[in-house]
Amino acid sequence: MIDISEKEDMHRIATAYGEIVLKKETLIAIEEKTVKKGDVIEISKISGINAAKSTFLNIPHCHPIPISYVEPTIEMKKDRIAVKCTVKAYYKTGVEMEALSCATSMLLTIWDMAKYLEKDSNGNYMDTRITNIKVIEKWKGKNGA
Repeated sequence: MIDISEKEDMHRIATAYGEIVLKKETLIAIEEKTVKKGDVIEISKISGINAAKSTFLNIPHCHPIPISYVEPTIEMKKDRIAVKCTVKAYYKTGVEMEALSCATSMLLTIWDMAKYLEKDSNGNYMDTRITNIKVIEKWKGKNGA
């Protein structure tokens, strides 16, 4: 781990983004809340929040950060679901890994919950894919500035 003890606490914000490409039928089932495992949208948001809060447990060099806010959002599109996760904290190091953890956990949860709808007759996922994972915002400032 890197020593951050001498760094100054600052307000920090990061937003991560990602997409999962799904079949039209799967997207309809998610929107209509008919997926066997439950409400995909709400469960994926909870998964994302939990992932952001536990990032330091999964990525060895990440510091435990006193997260003050996590906002997972989902947008249904024509052939995919787009997720965004914004994380805020007042601390010595950034929150982009927490935002990425949130977004990727959301995408993995969506895949897990809907995978039975995505498989072909051989059990393969021919069109399903997670893509475009990236940090789209990173900000830090002193005293709320």
